[in-house]
Amino acid sequence: MSTKQEHLRKPDWLKIKLNTNENYTDLKKMMRENNLNTVCEEAKCPNIHECWGTRRTATFMILGAVCTRACRFCAVKTGLPNELDLQEPERVAASVKMMNLKHAVITAVARDDLKDGGSAVFAETIRAIKRANPFTTVEVLPSDMGGVYENLERLMDAKPDILNHNIETVRRLTPRVRARAKYDRSLELLKRSKEMHPEIPTKSSLMIGLGETKEEIIEVMDDLRANDVDIMTIGQYLQPSKKHLMVQKYYSPKEFKEFWEIAMTKGFSHCQAGPLVRSSYHADEQVNAAAKERQRLGEVQAAATNS
Repeated sequence: MSTKQEHLRKPDWLKIKLNTNENYTDLKKMMRENNLNTVCEEAKCPNIHECWGTRRTATFMILGAVCTRACRFCAVKTGLPNELDLQEPERVAASVKMMNLKHAVITAVARDDLKDGGSAVFAETIRAIKRANPFTTVEVLPSDMGGVYENLERLMDAKPDILNHNIETVRRLTPRVRARAKYDRSLELLKRSKEMHPEIPTKSSLMIGLGETKEEIIEVMDDLRANDVDIMTIGQYLQPSKKHLMVQKYYSPKEFKEFWEIAMTKGFSHCQAGPLVRSSYHADEQVNAAAKERQRLGEVQAAATNS
């Protein structure tokens, strides 16, 4: 591969509008005062200025800021994690209340060092948010927790409003892109979460630009739908540093629109697709769409029962 191919120039549609207004600075100050981490900062999300500065939303990252895995696409620090902070769930809940969030997204670093994969802290964070904010919906984005489904059950029993687990890339590229994770294990987690609580929508995210083909992208859609995944997001991979995987292709907005159209024909209740789309991008819109779809299905079932 030539140097020119390895270092593709970023197209104009990936230019990010900075918005360090009062909302942005207030949220940054709040996160530091409450000793909280956000994936917005740690993963160098390109939408941080829109989400913090315009929409006043944030994705909390619990279980510390150091991940036990070293995925070749991710900017989050890796190494030996700190001890668990058992007060973290209450601090997150208090911050959600201060921010007056209608929808809270909670993700975490992978904690392969913990027997429960961090599921107990995840579950308590969900419960703490709902105690302090009874009208706030909660979306969780856990790792695969090593494929230990007792851990998944512990998390699901806390009744998040959306279970989000990212497939990240196509089957062929998974060993190269995702440390320790397995494509089929991710599908199995999504399937089992829906079996445990059929009423809770499931969601997954795919990043493209790592050398996958269009056929492989469509295969991911089919695999997700085969495992009852309701919501999908598709975004452009951006290389966070020189030590991470290089971008192989920048997809155009037109191509993302085509992927959105294909996804919707596959039966997803909601799809976000675009160059800057990330897993929790416009997550409040996704939970509303999922709620409307649940209501529609309930009405259809009721009509069928009464007919």
